[in-house]
Amino acid sequence: MDFLSGNADIEAGFQHLCESVFVGLCQIVGTSALVAIRRETEDISESLRRRVANNDDEIIMESGSSKEGFRLTGSDYDLMYWPNNHRVIWDMSQFEYYFTATKTLILSDNIESPPGFTLLVLLTPTADRRIQSACVPVNDRHYISSSLFRQQAQTHHFPGSRVHGPCESGELLGVLEYDFAKCFASDFWPQSASSWIHRSHSWPRREVVDDIVRNGCHFVPIGHPAGLHEHEEWRISFSMAEHKLVHFMNHCQFLTFGLLKIFLKEVIDKQSNETKKLLCSYHMKTLVFWVIQQNVVPLWCPRNLLAGFWVCFKVLIKWVYEGICPNFFIPQNNLFLSKIHGSAQRSLFLQLNGLYEKGLVCLLQSSSIKSYIKCVLYNPRLSICTNEDRMKSECEHDIELFNAISYNGPPLTCNLNSCIKVLHTIGQMIGSPLSEYQILTLQKNTSDILQIMAFIFQNMYTNTGLNKPMYIADRRSCHMLKLAGKFGFVSDMMYIAMFYYKTFRYREALFITETVKVKLAQPGLMYGKYVNQERYTEAVGGQSWSTKMRQAVADNIKLITCICYNNELTLEQQCAFQYHKDALFIPLFVMLHFVEFLCYRHIDTTLAHAALEELQFLVHHDQGVFVPEHHRDISWEILGICHQMTGNLQAALDSYQQSLTQFPFNRIQNATEMRIHDLHIT
Repeated sequence: MDFLSGNADIEAGFQHLCESVFVGLCQIVGTSALVAIRRETEDISESLRRRVANNDDEIIMESGSSKEGFRLTGSDYDLMYWPNNHRVIWDMSQFEYYFTATKTLILSDNIESPPGFTLLVLLTPTADRRIQSACVPVNDRHYISSSLFRQQAQTHHFPGSRVHGPCESGELLGVLEYDFAKCFASDFWPQSASSWIHRSHSWPRREVVDDIVRNGCHFVPIGHPAGLHEHEEWRISFSMAEHKLVHFMNHCQFLTFGLLKIFLKEVIDKQSNETKKLLCSYHMKTLVFWVIQQNVVPLWCPRNLLAGFWVCFKVLIKWVYEGICPNFFIPQNNLFLSKIHGSAQRSLFLQLNGLYEKGLVCLLQSSSIKSYIKCVLYNPRLSICTNEDRMKSECEHDIELFNAISYNGPPLTCNLNSCIKVLHTIGQMIGSPLSEYQILTLQKNTSDILQIMAFIFQNMYTNTGLNKPMYIADRRSCHMLKLAGKFGFVSDMMYIAMFYYKTFRYREALFITETVKVKLAQPGLMYGKYVNQERYTEAVGGQSWSTKMRQAVADNIKLITCICYNNELTLEQQCAFQYHKDALFIPLFVMLHFVEFLCYRHIDTTLAHAALEELQFLVHHDQGVFVPEHHRDISWEILGICHQMTGNLQAALDSYQQSLTQFPFNRIQNATEMRIHDLHIT
């Protein structure tokens, strides 16, 4: 900033302020280590999913701020998914790269479309009825209508979802907004973005550019409002390229991007209702890309953080004044064109200019940042440590890591050959250069796949009447589950208990549940994000992550909807499967008491009653620690099942009705209604 030059005291004070804001952003956005955990665990899981995907599978990619490494309050959860057996080509010469018996080809026709948009022509037949229904015949060609495709692609994965832009959008529990975009992929880089390849000299590096170009782009179903064919056009998406660019920012650049997102939400959007939401996070991302590439900021470091922010802010004001926000890959695509113009544009410019005239004091309007600014203003001699290793405790890093590992599970499948393929692929990946976070993620993925395989084996040979194959399958399943329990979470031992109950070994199952209860009673247990940090550090501090995972980390129980784990929940699994749910998620402590109740019913009715009372107390009185809010539907359901099995039909009815009032995360409402109907209570 020019006003700092020549004045050593002011410059030192400014650097002090930058360091304080840097520390604050590391607390809010995350240190470089936390961001690396989020990215690397997701990247390795995504790589595994792609490697094992069959031709007729859908490829799923997390996108948006979560993929980039942010965990800001109010951030969206974004997914892109596309059919693996469909590809978009840019000209007919690319036809030769595909075997059309296995790949449906689509041609991009952007002659009449605005920059960044295109029409899609179906070249070869498709078996996908949703795509067939979205086709519009024009002059002997079949164009895939983006508006029709959006309607056909809606899965209603969660209740209350709606079409918003190119996505199916909604809100979970009034807290988490989500966007699911079904799209198409191209293995080729668009010609209209070729200028970006040659423009990239200083940033990003040439090998990064080459990698981005090799991975092509995507097409999301939304047309340009000013285009001639708005309802048929598709937008070219560079989401995958953008993720790579964000990943190749240094941490100060990433924090500057985070500061811009916070400033947009907490300051710019609070100026007036007229201009609220005119700017979005994507504009901020585009802004940072341009500023980094144009090398306007000579040094991106903690002591220069606010200078980088201020440069970005000035460029943003210039863009709003001119009404032009050039897409980073196709500059001719003006991201402001249909949104920021007329009186709204003038109002937004005046508001931004007003903030600019206040200088960095305008950051005091940010509720998240102001305390880090004030602490320096009020204590100019305050010593600030910018060493990231000292900003977060060992336990805080572990919480981030184990929750990321739990979230980034293996591809869910109920096919034995697919499971074997996953294990084989994990074996190949372990031999490649990986970070410690990624190795640990694959270790947990292996544990999860072994559990799935164990129940598949058991289900394959049940009721065959062939004793020897059943005996062999049982031994294999037991071995797999015990192996999974040795290098998975503490909670993974519950799958052994579930297996023993399913195979009528009630006492063995209860021995396992007692072992699990002892482990769960440890004061240093980490369950999701709930942990006594001091006790956790005393118990496993300084030990390897693998040891911590086996001894002190627990998670919810995941039941794949197409695999039978126990007969009591078959109805719920079937109903969830009809809503395209891959798995039921059950709180660990609910499943623990449920298995105890089921086993004790065959051994000791008094102890069965005691287990039911424990379950009832947990479901009725837990404050979201051991029974998370989004898992209350299945928790009340299980309590109702237990009451129904004891003959207490009124208590069962009350529990089922409670289940129906919860957020239907597991999509088991139909099962609940069927159980209520079967009670025959008037």
